Amino acid sequence: MAFQEIPVVSLAAWNRDGDGDREAFAERLRSICHEVGFFRLVDHGVDPAFLDAYFAALRAFFALPEEAKASIDKVNSPWFRGWERVGAELTDNRVDHREQIDVWTELDPRAPDVEPAYLRLEGPNQWPDDTVLPGFRELVERFQTEMGAIADRLMEAMSTALGLPADHLHQMFGERRMSLVKLIHYPPTPAGEAGVNAHHDAGFLTLLWQHGVAGLQVENQDGEWIDVPADGDAIVVNLGEMLQSVTGNYFVATNHRVITSSERYSSGYFHGPALTTSLAPLPLDDQFAQAVAASPRHRDTGFMARRDELLAGAAGTTSASAETYGLQLWNYFTRSYPELVRRHHPSLVTTD
Repeated sequence: MAFQEIPVVSLAAWNRDGDGDREAFAERLRSICHEVGFFRLVDHGVDPAFLDAYFAALRAFFALPEEAKASIDKVNSPWFRGWERVGAELTDNRVDHREQIDVWTELDPRAPDVEPAYLRLEGPNQWPDDTVLPGFRELVERFQTEMGAIADRLMEAMSTALGLPADHLHQMFGERRMSLVKLIHYPPTPAGEAGVNAHHDAGFLTLLWQHGVAGLQVENQDGEWIDVPADGDAIVVNLGEMLQSVTGNYFVATNHRVITSSERYSSGYFHGPALTTSLAPLPLDDQFAQAVAASPRHRDTGFMARRDELLAGAAGTTSASAETYGLQLWNYFTRSYPELVRRHHPSLVTTD
Protein backbone atom coordinates (compact mmCIF):
# COMPACT_ATOMS: atom_id res chain seq x y z
CA MET A 1 0.00 0.00 0.00
CA ALA A 2 1.13 3.55 -0.72
CA PHE A 3 2.31 5.50 2.32
CA GLN A 4 0.11 8.42 3.43
CA GLU A 5 2.37 10.00 6.05
CA ILE A 6 6.05 10.30 6.89
CA PRO A 7 7.02 7.96 9.78
CA VAL A 8 8.53 9.33 12.99
CA VAL A 9 11.69 7.61 14.30
CA SER A 10 13.30 8.17 17.72
CA LEU A 11 17.09 7.96 17.77
CA ALA A 12 16.95 7.27 21.53
CA ALA A 13 16.34 3.56 20.91
CA TRP A 14 19.56 3.22 18.91
CA ASN A 15 21.55 5.23 21.46
CA ARG A 16 20.52 2.92 24.31
CA ASP A 17 22.77 -0.03 25.12
CA GLY A 18 20.11 -2.76 25.15
CA ASP A 19 20.50 -5.14 22.20
CA GLY A 20 16.73 -5.59 22.00
CA ASP A 21 16.17 -1.86 21.52
CA ARG A 22 18.79 -1.67 18.78
CA GLU A 23 17.52 -4.74 16.97
CA ALA A 24 13.97 -3.38 16.92
CA PHE A 25 15.21 0.06 15.80
CA ALA A 26 17.24 -1.44 12.93
CA GLU A 27 14.34 -3.61 11.78
CA ARG A 28 11.91 -0.67 11.73
CA LEU A 29 14.48 1.48 9.93
CA ARG A 30 14.99 -1.26 7.33
CA SER A 31 11.25 -1.34 6.63
CA ILE A 32 10.97 2.46 6.34
CA CYS A 33 14.00 2.77 4.05
CA HIS A 34 12.59 0.01 1.82
CA GLU A 35 9.00 1.20 1.67
CA VAL A 36 9.11 5.00 2.11
CA GLY A 37 12.66 6.40 1.84
CA PHE A 38 11.78 9.29 4.21
CA PHE A 39 11.33 9.64 7.97
CA ARG A 40 11.25 12.31 10.69
CA LEU A 41 13.99 11.84 13.29
CA VAL A 42 13.35 12.93 16.89
CA ASP A 43 15.35 12.60 20.14
CA HIS A 44 18.52 13.42 18.21
CA GLY A 45 20.11 15.49 20.98
CA VAL A 46 20.89 18.69 19.04
CA ASP A 47 21.08 21.68 21.43
CA PRO A 48 18.11 24.05 20.85
CA ALA A 49 20.22 27.07 21.86
CA PHE A 50 22.74 26.23 19.15
CA LEU A 51 19.96 25.81 16.59
CA ASP A 52 18.55 29.23 17.50
CA ALA A 53 21.95 30.87 16.99
CA TYR A 54 22.53 28.99 13.74
CA PHE A 55 19.08 29.89 12.36
CA ALA A 56 19.58 33.54 13.28
CA ALA A 57 22.86 33.54 11.32
CA LEU A 58 21.17 31.89 8.33
CA ARG A 59 18.43 34.52 8.25
CA ALA A 60 20.98 37.31 8.71
CA PHE A 61 22.90 36.21 5.63
CA PHE A 62 19.87 36.12 3.36
CA ALA A 63 18.78 39.54 4.69
CA LEU A 64 22.03 41.10 3.40
CA PRO A 65 21.93 43.35 0.31
CA GLU A 66 22.47 41.41 -2.89
CA GLU A 67 25.89 42.99 -3.49
CA ALA A 68 27.05 41.69 -0.10
CA LYS A 69 25.81 38.18 -0.82
CA ALA A 70 27.44 38.35 -4.26
CA SER A 71 30.86 38.61 -2.59
CA ILE A 72 30.68 34.80 -2.36
CA ASP A 73 28.82 34.22 -5.65
CA LYS A 74 29.03 30.60 -6.79
CA VAL A 75 29.75 31.69 -10.36
CA ASN A 76 33.30 32.53 -9.21
CA SER A 77 33.99 29.06 -7.78
CA PRO A 78 35.39 26.23 -9.94
CA TRP A 79 34.34 23.97 -7.03
CA PHE A 80 30.63 24.97 -7.21
CA ARG A 81 30.59 26.52 -3.73
CA GLY A 82 29.05 29.74 -2.47
CA TRP A 83 25.84 31.75 -2.86
CA GLU A 84 23.52 31.67 -5.85
CA ARG A 85 20.59 33.85 -6.84
CA VAL A 86 17.00 32.70 -7.22
CA GLY A 87 16.73 30.75 -10.47
CA ALA A 88 20.43 29.88 -10.79
CA GLU A 89 19.91 26.12 -10.38
CA LEU A 90 18.04 23.74 -12.67
CA THR A 91 16.34 20.55 -11.50
CA ASP A 92 15.22 18.19 -14.28
CA ASN A 93 16.01 21.11 -16.64
CA ARG A 94 13.47 23.40 -14.88
CA VAL A 95 14.27 26.56 -12.90
CA ASP A 96 14.20 26.32 -9.09
CA HIS A 97 12.81 29.36 -7.24
CA ARG A 98 15.21 29.59 -4.30
CA GLU A 99 18.48 31.22 -3.33
CA GLN A 100 21.06 29.23 -1.42
CA ILE A 101 24.60 28.78 -0.14
CA ASP A 102 26.52 25.56 -0.76
CA VAL A 103 29.26 24.68 1.74
CA TRP A 104 31.13 21.43 1.08
CA THR A 105 33.78 19.70 3.16
CA GLU A 106 36.93 21.88 3.03
CA LEU A 107 39.67 20.04 1.09
CA ASP A 108 42.90 21.14 -0.58
CA PRO A 109 42.16 21.61 -4.30
CA ARG A 110 43.53 19.22 -6.89
CA ALA A 111 45.33 20.31 -10.06
CA PRO A 112 42.93 22.10 -12.44
CA ASP A 113 43.34 19.36 -15.06
CA VAL A 114 43.27 16.35 -12.71
CA GLU A 115 41.56 13.20 -13.98
CA PRO A 116 39.04 11.84 -13.45
CA ALA A 117 37.34 15.21 -13.76
CA TYR A 118 35.16 14.77 -10.69
CA LEU A 119 38.25 15.17 -8.47
CA ARG A 120 38.14 18.85 -9.47
CA LEU A 121 35.19 19.19 -7.09
CA GLU A 122 37.57 19.06 -4.10
CA GLY A 123 38.47 22.54 -2.93
CA PRO A 124 37.80 25.48 -0.59
CA ASN A 125 34.54 27.15 0.38
CA GLN A 126 33.65 30.82 0.06
CA TRP A 127 32.70 32.58 3.31
CA PRO A 128 31.23 36.03 4.01
CA ASP A 129 33.57 38.45 5.72
CA ASP A 130 33.55 37.93 9.49
CA THR A 131 33.15 41.67 10.02
CA VAL A 132 29.84 41.47 8.12
CA LEU A 133 28.52 38.29 9.79
CA PRO A 134 30.58 37.55 12.92
CA GLY A 135 30.63 33.87 13.81
CA PHE A 136 28.79 32.73 10.67
CA ARG A 137 31.46 30.29 9.53
CA GLU A 138 31.86 28.72 12.99
CA LEU A 139 28.11 28.12 13.31
CA VAL A 140 27.80 26.55 9.85
CA GLU A 141 30.83 24.33 10.42
CA ARG A 142 29.41 23.21 13.77
CA PHE A 143 26.11 22.42 12.05
CA GLN A 144 28.02 20.34 9.49
CA THR A 145 29.89 18.45 12.23
CA GLU A 146 26.82 17.73 14.34
CA MET A 147 24.71 16.56 11.40
CA GLY A 148 27.60 14.34 10.26
CA ALA A 149 27.72 12.67 13.67
CA ILE A 150 23.97 11.94 13.55
CA ALA A 151 24.29 10.61 10.00
CA ASP A 152 27.08 8.28 11.13
CA ARG A 153 24.78 6.89 13.84
CA LEU A 154 22.08 6.28 11.26
CA MET A 155 24.60 4.53 9.01
CA GLU A 156 25.42 2.15 11.86
CA ALA A 157 21.75 1.26 12.16
CA MET A 158 21.35 0.93 8.39
CA SER A 159 24.37 -1.38 8.15
CA THR A 160 22.90 -3.53 10.92
CA ALA A 161 19.48 -3.51 9.23
CA LEU A 162 21.11 -4.88 6.06
CA GLY A 163 22.81 -7.71 7.93
CA LEU A 164 26.26 -6.09 7.77
CA PRO A 165 28.71 -5.14 10.54
CA ALA A 166 27.69 -1.83 12.13
CA ASP A 167 30.79 -0.05 10.78
CA HIS A 168 30.48 -1.35 7.19
CA LEU A 169 29.19 1.86 5.60
CA HIS A 170 31.53 3.96 7.73
CA GLN A 171 34.53 2.01 6.40
CA MET A 172 33.23 2.31 2.84
CA PHE A 173 33.16 6.11 3.11
CA GLY A 174 36.97 6.47 3.12
CA GLU A 175 39.16 9.35 4.31
CA ARG A 176 38.55 12.39 2.02
CA ARG A 177 34.81 12.62 2.57
CA MET A 178 32.74 15.16 0.65
CA SER A 179 29.59 16.23 2.50
CA LEU A 180 27.45 19.28 1.79
CA VAL A 181 25.56 21.85 3.83
CA LYS A 182 22.96 23.73 1.81
CA LEU A 183 21.41 26.86 3.39
CA ILE A 184 18.25 27.78 1.52
CA HIS A 185 15.84 30.72 1.31
CA TYR A 186 12.59 30.23 -0.61
CA PRO A 187 10.42 33.18 -1.62
CA PRO A 188 6.74 32.27 -2.13
CA THR A 189 6.59 29.88 -5.09
CA PRO A 190 5.14 31.35 -8.33
CA ALA A 191 1.97 29.66 -9.58
CA GLY A 192 2.71 26.55 -11.60
CA GLU A 193 6.36 26.47 -10.53
CA ALA A 194 8.36 24.95 -7.67
CA GLY A 195 10.83 26.17 -5.08
CA VAL A 196 12.77 23.08 -6.05
CA ASN A 197 11.35 20.80 -8.71
CA ALA A 198 10.64 17.09 -8.24
CA HIS A 199 13.84 15.09 -7.89
CA HIS A 200 15.82 12.39 -6.12
CA ASP A 201 18.79 13.46 -4.03
CA ALA A 202 21.99 12.49 -5.81
CA GLY A 203 24.03 11.56 -2.76
CA PHE A 204 23.81 9.09 0.09
CA LEU A 205 21.83 10.41 3.05
CA THR A 206 20.11 13.78 3.62
CA LEU A 207 19.27 15.43 6.96
CA LEU A 208 16.96 18.43 6.57
CA TRP A 209 15.78 21.15 8.96
CA GLN A 210 12.60 22.93 7.83
CA HIS A 211 12.86 25.67 10.49
CA GLY A 212 9.14 25.68 11.21
CA VAL A 213 7.66 26.35 7.75
CA ALA A 214 6.23 23.52 5.64
CA GLY A 215 6.42 23.15 1.87
CA LEU A 216 8.29 19.88 1.40
CA GLN A 217 6.24 17.21 -0.37
CA VAL A 218 7.07 13.54 -0.99
CA GLU A 219 5.60 11.47 -3.83
CA ASN A 220 4.13 8.14 -2.77
CA GLN A 221 3.74 4.96 -4.82
CA ASP A 222 0.40 6.13 -6.25
CA GLY A 223 1.81 9.44 -7.49
CA GLU A 224 0.20 11.46 -4.67
CA TRP A 225 2.14 14.31 -3.05
CA ILE A 226 2.31 13.89 0.74
CA ASP A 227 3.01 17.01 2.85
CA VAL A 228 5.83 16.72 5.38
CA PRO A 229 4.97 18.42 8.70
CA ALA A 230 7.36 21.14 9.88
CA ASP A 231 6.35 21.20 13.54
CA GLY A 232 8.66 20.49 16.47
CA ASP A 233 12.39 19.84 16.14
CA ALA A 234 12.28 16.73 13.93
CA ILE A 235 15.02 16.28 11.33
CA VAL A 236 13.62 15.08 8.01
CA VAL A 237 15.84 12.24 6.78
CA ASN A 238 15.75 10.86 3.26
CA LEU A 239 17.84 8.51 1.18
CA GLY A 240 19.82 9.45 -1.93
CA GLU A 241 20.51 7.63 -5.17
CA MET A 242 23.90 6.40 -3.97
CA LEU A 243 22.31 4.37 -1.17
CA GLN A 244 19.66 3.14 -3.59
CA SER A 245 22.39 2.02 -5.99
CA VAL A 246 24.60 0.14 -3.53
CA THR A 247 21.59 -1.72 -2.06
CA GLY A 248 20.47 -2.84 -5.52
CA ASN A 249 17.31 -0.68 -5.22
CA TYR A 250 16.27 -2.30 -1.92
CA PHE A 251 16.46 1.09 -0.21
CA VAL A 252 14.79 3.81 -2.28
CA ALA A 253 15.52 7.44 -3.15
CA THR A 254 12.02 8.91 -3.17
CA ASN A 255 10.85 11.77 -5.38
CA HIS A 256 10.24 15.06 -3.55
CA ARG A 257 9.78 18.79 -4.20
CA VAL A 258 9.14 22.11 -2.43
CA ILE A 259 6.16 24.39 -3.08
CA THR A 260 5.53 27.11 -0.53
CA SER A 261 3.02 29.93 -0.22
CA SER A 262 5.13 31.63 2.47
CA GLU A 263 8.72 32.74 2.79
CA ARG A 264 10.63 29.65 3.89
CA TYR A 265 14.12 28.74 5.11
CA SER A 266 15.65 25.28 5.28
CA SER A 267 19.04 23.71 5.96
CA GLY A 268 20.10 20.45 4.32
CA TYR A 269 23.04 18.27 5.26
CA PHE A 270 24.04 15.75 2.58
CA HIS A 271 26.26 13.00 4.03
CA GLY A 272 28.85 11.86 1.52
CA PRO A 273 31.93 9.63 1.23
CA ALA A 274 35.20 10.14 -0.63
CA LEU A 275 34.69 10.96 -4.31
CA THR A 276 36.47 7.76 -5.35
CA THR A 277 34.02 5.56 -3.41
CA SER A 278 32.68 2.77 -5.60
CA LEU A 279 28.95 2.33 -6.04
CA ALA A 280 29.40 -1.42 -6.43
CA PRO A 281 26.67 -3.46 -4.72
CA LEU A 282 26.99 -4.15 -1.01
CA PRO A 283 27.51 -7.83 -0.02
CA LEU A 284 23.88 -8.42 0.92
CA ASP A 285 21.98 -11.62 1.56
CA ASP A 286 19.94 -12.93 -1.39
CA GLN A 287 16.70 -12.06 0.41
CA PHE A 288 17.18 -8.37 -0.45
CA ALA A 289 17.60 -8.99 -4.19
CA GLN A 290 14.59 -11.30 -4.10
CA ALA A 291 12.49 -8.58 -2.48
CA VAL A 292 13.50 -6.13 -5.22
CA ALA A 293 12.71 -8.63 -7.97
CA ALA A 294 9.25 -9.19 -6.49
CA SER A 295 8.40 -5.46 -6.35
CA PRO A 296 7.82 -3.52 -9.61
CA ARG A 297 8.34 -0.25 -7.72
CA HIS A 298 11.84 -1.28 -6.62
CA ARG A 299 12.79 -3.26 -9.69
CA ASP A 300 11.90 -0.45 -12.09
CA THR A 301 12.99 2.62 -10.10
CA GLY A 302 15.69 4.69 -11.80
CA PHE A 303 18.19 7.51 -11.32
CA MET A 304 18.07 11.20 -12.27
CA ALA A 305 18.87 11.72 -15.94
CA ARG A 306 22.29 13.11 -16.91
CA ARG A 307 22.64 16.47 -18.71
CA ASP A 308 23.18 14.81 -22.11
CA GLU A 309 20.08 12.64 -21.57
CA LEU A 310 18.00 15.71 -20.70
CA LEU A 311 19.17 17.46 -23.87
CA ALA A 312 18.25 14.35 -25.85
CA GLY A 313 14.70 14.59 -24.53
CA ALA A 314 14.78 12.45 -21.39
CA ALA A 315 13.04 13.61 -18.24
CA GLY A 316 12.78 12.37 -14.68
CA THR A 317 14.76 9.18 -14.23
CA THR A 318 16.74 6.73 -16.34
CA SER A 319 18.00 3.25 -15.56
CA ALA A 320 21.72 4.05 -15.34
CA SER A 321 23.71 4.59 -12.12
CA ALA A 322 27.20 6.10 -11.90
CA GLU A 323 30.18 3.90 -11.00
CA THR A 324 31.55 6.17 -8.27
CA TYR A 325 30.23 8.81 -5.88
CA GLY A 326 32.38 11.42 -7.64
CA LEU A 327 30.85 10.67 -11.02
CA GLN A 328 27.40 10.73 -9.42
CA LEU A 329 28.12 14.26 -8.15
CA TRP A 330 29.65 15.35 -11.47
CA ASN A 331 26.47 14.23 -13.24
CA TYR A 332 24.48 16.34 -10.76
CA PHE A 333 26.61 19.46 -11.30
CA THR A 334 26.62 19.23 -15.09
CA ARG A 335 22.84 18.68 -15.03
CA SER A 336 22.09 21.53 -12.59
CA TYR A 337 24.79 24.13 -13.45
CA PRO A 338 25.61 23.89 -17.17
CA GLU A 339 26.72 27.54 -17.35
CA LEU A 340 29.21 27.13 -14.49
CA VAL A 341 30.67 24.05 -16.17
CA ARG A 342 31.13 26.07 -19.38
CA ARG A 343 32.77 28.89 -17.44
CA HIS A 344 35.19 26.90 -15.30
CA HIS A 345 35.59 23.55 -17.10
CA PRO A 346 35.08 24.32 -20.82
CA SER A 347 37.25 21.41 -22.00
CA LEU A 348 34.72 19.01 -20.43
CA VAL A 349 31.67 20.42 -22.21
CA THR A 350 30.65 17.94 -24.88
CA THR A 351 27.07 19.14 -25.58
CA ASP A 352 25.30 22.51 -25.67
